[in-house]
Amino acid sequence: MVHLWGVKPEGVVLAPLTRQRSYGNVPQPHAILYYSQRTSKGGLLITEATGVSDTAQGYPDTPGIWTKEQVEAWKPIVNAVHAKGGIFFCQIVHVGRVSNTGFQPNGQVPISSTDKPLTPQVRSNGIDVAQFTPPRRLRTDEIPQIVNDFRLAARNAMEAGFDGVEIHGAHGYLIDQFLKDQVNDRTDQYGGSLEKRCRFALDIVEAVVNEIGADKVGIRLSPFADYMESGDSNPKELGLYLVNSLNKYRILYCHMVEPRMKTLGEKSECPQSLVPMRKAFNGTFIAAGGFDRKDGNNAVAEGRADLIAFGRWFLANPDLPKRFELNAPLNKYNRDTFYISDPVLGYTDYPFLDSTA
Repeated sequence: MVHLWGVKPEGVVLAPLTRQRSYGNVPQPHAILYYSQRTSKGGLLITEATGVSDTAQGYPDTPGIWTKEQVEAWKPIVNAVHAKGGIFFCQIVHVGRVSNTGFQPNGQVPISSTDKPLTPQVRSNGIDVAQFTPPRRLRTDEIPQIVNDFRLAARNAMEAGFDGVEIHGAHGYLIDQFLKDQVNDRTDQYGGSLEKRCRFALDIVEAVVNEIGADKVGIRLSPFADYMESGDSNPKELGLYLVNSLNKYRILYCHMVEPRMKTLGEKSECPQSLVPMRKAFNGTFIAAGGFDRKDGNNAVAEGRADLIAFGRWFLANPDLPKRFELNAPLNKYNRDTFYISDPVLGYTDYPFLDSTA
């Protein structure tokens, strides 16, 4: 059984970070070094978003966990993290309409809760523009198959040796496309009221819990965010309904993105808070989004979160927990190398504190 209350050191979690270095959607040997570099004894790591099926992809060279080859490729990566005493969860995702025919099997159109198209978006590097194919609205009778894809991905993650899975229900991807009223325009039992919009997410949680056990399941949510044109008219109500519903399944943790992270990558002033959700949720509560050492320490000390997930700072500082413990200076991150396909540059070449590099 996995326990997160005692995650050490310092409650620092490696956030799920897309790195686009899994050529052909298969995890690569260079990921062994990348993840093991960021492992501390008792520390929790969450993988980059990992596709649940061949329709789940929307970015180049992101990993999957729906084939035997992918499962086998994850095994040495998981083993390396466990060898250093880390706890490793696989984040499982379906991007939904955040895709185009080039990423889909047989050039088919992406699937979604809706047939509303997504306008072109500037990618995180600030240069490239992503083009999206107008999606096809899933028929009601097709939805159980997608739920089953998540269940099988969770089973595969356990076969690969992971300690559990994090269901990606955030950032405008498929689950979020069902949750948010600015996207979901369905008239069946998966659209309309708050309860109906949340049904898809909870169906997935139930299926995954039944497959691998509630103590091995987390979920990531971003009720306040408007990534990929997926906003909601009442995010606080949405967030509270979700965490109260999740309590019934007794899942291990809820990982929620701070309201200040309205758009990708940048903080903004926001009067909203995750505190009502944190108080309502019975399991471990992880907060993410724009934290530094001081802010993270304050959030835990004030009871706003149990654990804090760090993304960019952990990417650039493989020994981040140690640096935080010593209050040592941090390496600066280089945005230009976040999403390049190089197996070393911007990936495993950031120096450690005790390095002479």
